[in-house]
Amino acid sequence: MTARITRRQFVRDGALTAAAVAAGVAATRTVWAGNPAGDDTSTIRNYNEQMEYRRCGRTGLMVSAVSLGGHWKRVVRVIGGNEPEGWMTMDIDGGDFQKNRREVVSRCIDRGINYVDACCREEILAYAKALEGRRDRMYFGYSWHVKESRFEEWRSRQKLQQGLEEGMREAGLDYVDLWRISLLVDSHQHTGAELDEVAAALEWAKQSGRARFIGVSSHDRAHLKTMIETYPTQIEVVLTPYTAKTKVVTDESGLWATLQKHDVGWFGIKPFASNSIFRGDSSPGSPHAQEDSDIARLALRHILCNPAITAPIPGLITRRQVDNACLAVVERRALDVDEQARLGHAMERAWKQLPPHYQWLKQWEYV
Repeated sequence: MTARITRRQFVRDGALTAAAVAAGVAATRTVWAGNPAGDDTSTIRNYNEQMEYRRCGRTGLMVSAVSLGGHWKRVVRVIGGNEPEGWMTMDIDGGDFQKNRREVVSRCIDRGINYVDACCREEILAYAKALEGRRDRMYFGYSWHVKESRFEEWRSRQKLQQGLEEGMREAGLDYVDLWRISLLVDSHQHTGAELDEVAAALEWAKQSGRARFIGVSSHDRAHLKTMIETYPTQIEVVLTPYTAKTKVVTDESGLWATLQKHDVGWFGIKPFASNSIFRGDSSPGSPHAQEDSDIARLALRHILCNPAITAPIPGLITRRQVDNACLAVVERRALDVDEQARLGHAMERAWKQLPPHYQWLKQWEYV
C-alpha cells in the first residue's frame, strides 16, 4: 500500500465525505475500544481495537480519542540539551531529537493514534519528517502561526494563502488534513474585516484541495462562539484549551452548545495545564514518575467523559508517555470519589504553579 496520497485524491474523498454527511450516513458516533458494538472499522485510519475513535464533527473523520499534540516541552530532560523547555528553539535537525520524534510517532501509530497537530514551523517540519513514508497512518493538523492572523502582516487572504503555500512547500506537503488558522489569543481583538479574510482564505484552501478540512484556534471562549455562528461553513474544527478543571455549560449561553449545534470537531489543548499538573519534570528515573503517570491518566479520563470533544492532544515526549495516554482510553472512564479528589488536588496545585503567561487557562473552567 502506498503511503503517498495526492491532493487530487483528497479533493475527491472530501467531496464523498461531505455527501455522506449531508445524506445522514456519517451520523455522530463513537467506536469504543474493543469495538463491543461491532462497528465497521474499515474506514478508520490506523485502526487499533484498543483505541477509541470519535467522529470529528461534520468532517466525518474518525479520530483517535487521544491524539498527539505538537509541543515537545521538556524533551531536553530525555535527550539532553541546554534549552530549558526544548521547544520552538530546539535544533530539529539534531539526530537525537529526530530519533525521539520518530520513536514517539511510531509508538503512536502502534497504539492506534491517528492525528498529530503541528502549530509552528518547527513542529510542522519535525512531524512531516517523522511521518515520511507513512503519511497515510496519521491525519496532519497544520498551523504555521507566525504566517497567520496572530501577526498583522499576515491578516489578508492573500498573505494567508501565501503563508500556507510557502509552509507546505518547505515541509514537502502536497496537502494538509486540517488547516486551522491561529487567531490572536484574545481573538475578539480582530476586526470583522480581518475575520472575513480568514474565512475567505480557509474557503480557498479547501476548494483548492490544499486542506481537506478547515477551522481556527482561539483562547477567547465567548468570541469563538460568535465566530462559529458567523462563519458556520468555514469553521469545521476548532482548537481550544480544555483542562481537567473544565466543565460544560449545557444551555445555549455556552460554547459547547454552539459546537454541538453546528457539528464542529473539537480538539483540546493543554490537558495537563502546560505540565503544571505534575510534580516531576519528566526526567528519566524521576521519583515522581509513577504519580505523574497516574495523574495524566486521570486528567485524560476526565476530559474524555465529555462525548462532544473529539480528542485531547497532549504533547508526548517518550514512548512510555504514549503508552500511558492510551491506557487512559481503556481504563474505566468515570472517576470514583478517591480519584476525583486526587485529580482535584493536582489541579489546585496546577493553578498555583501556572506561570504568568498561562494564567489565561483559568478562563477555561467552563465551556
